Amino acid sequence: MSDNDLEVSKNNDGANAGDDNLDPQTVRALGFVQMLLEKMDMDAECTLAPDDGEGTADEIRLEIEGPDAGRVIGKRGSVLEAIQYLTTRVAHRPGEPRKHIAVDAEGYRARHEDQLADMAKKLARRVAKEGKVITFDPMSARDRRVVHMALKDITSVRTESQGEGPDRRVQIIPVKGAPPVPPSAPASQS
Repeated sequence: MSDNDLEVSKNNDGANAGDDNLDPQTVRALGFVQMLLEKMDMDAECTLAPDDGEGTADEIRLEIEGPDAGRVIGKRGSVLEAIQYLTTRVAHRPGEPRKHIAVDAEGYRARHEDQLADMAKKLARRVAKEGKVITFDPMSARDRRVVHMALKDITSVRTESQGEGPDRRVQIIPVKGAPPVPPSAPASQS
């Protein structure tokens, strides 16, 4: 894709990509995803995700919404993951500070990460109670990070990533001599 293609996409993708207050990486990311959605013939729009306190200053959070947004997710988020990877490659330029780019569709990532964190906490309580190691199936770096972050404050277990490449997985390991984890109430949905 040429810079001219990106410029056309930037000018045609609605309110966000043409906004003069956006940094160049954000403009490139928005323009690329919108152009990609158009080339895929998807009835969906890409916008900056609202600032809900979830993101950081060095993060670009994009949200895809519309009738075809579900198709953009793909099986187990595989299409969404590919779009995020490509967007990151297009948006970053040498010499610019790198911003993390997160692409979501219809809240899929947020729901997936919440479910994964809840499952990890439930399994951590089981590991602490039974004293046996639990190993997850292989998962993406992003999902492994969700598990590590969800369990970082639980002192009765520790987490480690094991394996190489696509076979890398997280283990929840009991900490010897740590006090048991009290059972917790189910997480409330807000």
